[in-house]
Amino acid sequence: MSRHYPFCLSTLPTVVAASLALLMAAPVSHAQTPPQQTAQQAALADHAKTENKTEKKPSAESAPPQSSQTVAVSPATQAPLTSKAIEKVKEVAKSAGDIFNRVPCLPSKGVSKSMGSLPRVASKLVAGQPVVIVAFGSSSTQGYGATSPDFNYPNRLAAQLRRQYPTAYISVVNAGRGGEDAPEMMKRLQTAVIDLHPDLVIWQVGTNAVLRNLDPDETAKLVEEGVARLQAGGSDVVLIDPQYSPRVNEHAESAGKMTKLLGKVAELRKVGVFPRFAVMKDWHEKQAIPIENFVISDGLHMSDWGYACFAQLLGDDIIKSVGQIKLGVNVPADVRTYRPM
Repeated sequence: MSRHYPFCLSTLPTVVAASLALLMAAPVSHAQTPPQQTAQQAALADHAKTENKTEKKPSAESAPPQSSQTVAVSPATQAPLTSKAIEKVKEVAKSAGDIFNRVPCLPSKGVSKSMGSLPRVASKLVAGQPVVIVAFGSSSTQGYGATSPDFNYPNRLAAQLRRQYPTAYISVVNAGRGGEDAPEMMKRLQTAVIDLHPDLVIWQVGTNAVLRNLDPDETAKLVEEGVARLQAGGSDVVLIDPQYSPRVNEHAESAGKMTKLLGKVAELRKVGVFPRFAVMKDWHEKQAIPIENFVISDGLHMSDWGYACFAQLLGDDIIKSVGQIKLGVNVPADVRTYRPM
């Protein structure tokens, strides 16, 4: 079995160099810009402007401003490097080093769910057209807990997909907002997601519903409605269920029901599902990885290693799902078999 490392040592100089600019974050990440702007890309630009003006609503999984937000730099602190900037460099370098020293990112064994095929993404790649992916969710999509915006899962995923498809134009929009769950997400589904005409929507949902004791059945109904709207626009969809972590595990019954219901929604709507809860549980219970290696001290949000391994395994599945179409493998839409990489 091959081993996947979320980082390689050759990336450390790049991380340090990026830190010198104080790691300015951007809500929309592009591989390249095609010669002519498309309507889709114009919508992405408008979305970025709108998101920058939107205040985040505090709630169960929300948190104070963190590394995923833009860092303001005054002229006095730009050059030469101040002690604060130097410490920032050391901090990010140490974080990267910590990840290198941890266990490799291995696939889970015996996890029985998958994302099936992704026909729209595959067709766009085959045709050489731009691919837009929207990562929709709450704070673990936004990236709370990561020590740098580069380490959140949408950015890690974008980097992996661009390595796999180096000639493709791949944009990954981070539409995560801390503290939200299905009720709040449905209110911004149109403007934050559908208006961007995405080829793939990765919808992370359910954690805050568990923490806020929301009815899992009501959450599932909202998610099903949302998935139907996304499909009506032609998007491929992958659902991400709650994370395995101490605070979520305090609500074990609700968390279990939530993951099952999201799986049923995926089966009903014939969309993909990445079983994050089962994958993270496997890390701890079968791979003997201490929880503190992949969850930060708040007992809820993922660490740099957790985000990196999650993104790696998710990316592996996306690549394999796209490959099923590109290689001519006939995979019925209703087949749900999680294939470890």
